[in-house]
Amino acid sequence: APEHPFPCRECGKSFRWSSRLAHHLRSHTGERPYKCPECPKAFKGSSALLYHLRGHTGERPYTCGTCGKSFKRSSLLQTHLRVHT
Repeated sequence: APEHPFPCRECGKSFRWSSRLAHHLRSHTGERPYKCPECPKAFKGSSALLYHLRGHTGERPYTCGTCGKSFKRSSLLQTHLRVHT
């Protein structure tokens, strides 16, 4: 079986999982099915909506163990950690 058996008929890019292809197809269609209940914004994926919602709630679940600064995304914490090295 091929490593990436789910090709996009629009651009040829292939994906390992059908769910990733479905998400990718939204880049061609412009579909944004994940609507924010707090504002007019909408997103292609559920994780993007989750990160966005943290802006409304102020939730910052990722905390630096060195200085205590908190972030809404783990990737932002990882970038921040470089200031301590």
